[in-house]
Amino acid sequence: MELDLGDGAGVTLTAGPAGVRLTAASPGGPETALLCSPAQARELAAALVRGAAEAERAQPAESVTVEARELRRGDVRDSERSMTVDRVRALGGTVQVTWRSDAGRSWTQDYAAGTEIGLRRRG
Repeated sequence: MELDLGDGAGVTLTAGPAGVRLTAASPGGPETALLCSPAQARELAAALVRGAAEAERAQPAESVTVEARELRRGDVRDSERSMTVDRVRALGGTVQVTWRSDAGRSWTQDYAAGTEIGLRRRG
């Protein structure tokens, strides 16, 4: 698997009998390789996901407004308490949205399809 990081930089993952080999390269710089066991590779992936979540939380909020029909899973509502879209279901001119709180509570609300919803972050 290859991931292009832009500006000629990239990461390549190769799985084999010895484990997972991660190779990172940038233009003009040396190539760096790391060999991980499957368990170490999963640990690295989990650390990257946690780091990405922390980086997103550290970014200033970019409020966006979308119509209810344009909501998608993972969108975060711009409100005092954190509300994340868990599911969106269109029912003609109505949109049924299931929200999930950070505390794990979930509830469903119906909106007219054109209702404007303020978002803190797109999912």
